Amino acid sequence: MRKSTAKIFASTALVLVGALALSGCGGQPSGGDTSGSGASGGGLTGSVNTDGSSTVAPLTEAAADLFRDEESGVNVSVATSGTGGGFKTFCAGETDVSNASRPIKDEEAADCEAAGIKYTEIVAANDGLSVIVNPENDWAEDLTVEQLNLIWGPEAEGKITNWNQVDPSFPDQAITLFGAGTDSGTFDYFTEEINGEDGAIRTDYSPSEDDNITIQGVAGDVGAIGFLGLSYVEENEGVVKAVAVDGVMPSTETVQDGTYTPLGRPLFIYVNNASYVDKEQVKSFIDFYVANSAEIAERALFVPLTEDQVTTATDELASLG
Repeated sequence: MRKSTAKIFASTALVLVGALALSGCGGQPSGGDTSGSGASGGGLTGSVNTDGSSTVAPLTEAAADLFRDEESGVNVSVATSGTGGGFKTFCAGETDVSNASRPIKDEEAADCEAAGIKYTEIVAANDGLSVIVNPENDWAEDLTVEQLNLIWGPEAEGKITNWNQVDPSFPDQAITLFGAGTDSGTFDYFTEEINGEDGAIRTDYSPSEDDNITIQGVAGDVGAIGFLGLSYVEENEGVVKAVAVDGVMPSTETVQDGTYTPLGRPLFIYVNNASYVDKEQVKSFIDFYVANSAEIAERALFVPLTEDQVTTATDELASLG
């Protein structure tokens, strides 16, 4: 089962500490390039292989861009097979880092354990999973969780097909639906929070692991609705627009203060412990990622860790002596 958001946020300091203390951890090698000779400050070489969430990809890409200024000899690759797809390659030992928009599932953790892959979970930034509509939609500016469930629940399939079925005051306009595919952590998070713990959803929508496809679909249809990460809304201002959920718009402030519920969420990277210990370029990149999390989040248009999260992490690190 997915951890609660509150518990995840509360554990930020601990996972950050774990990331910086990995050199004392064991684990099986993840395979791939183990080069990384040379000191930090421009002398490292080798690769850092990442895969997973298309939502988290811009965050890791921003980290890679900034890291390149310090270590130009290290190649950080960022693939986007979705959170579930990323965990498959990660637990098979094919990647060093898995980008995830939800925590690892029990069955995925079991796959990693069976393969001898030990890992550390790092909260890298926060996000507001956003519900989007076409800019010409002037009626669905504030939807309740109940209305979202009415639209997206599995029982709506073939039945809720017009906006006036959601609210009689809405126009006679056909609904078309776009959203994340089933390998996406965004899919898992949205369906659990809106449709319940079973994570079921109507199947008569257009799914994609690429959030840009959702943007294009909603932008091209006045009756469309979709869901994706806040950064994609900010990157496509005027192309699509976010709606309020229970009266609250997704924003940096509402995500950080916890008022954007239930769709405020943390974002993760999972680090292969053996890669961190054995590959100097991986260790250097992860240390950089954690130390510069605020700048990275700002560059990628994500919500940075709160001051309390950072303060707690700093105190924990200081206590290590």
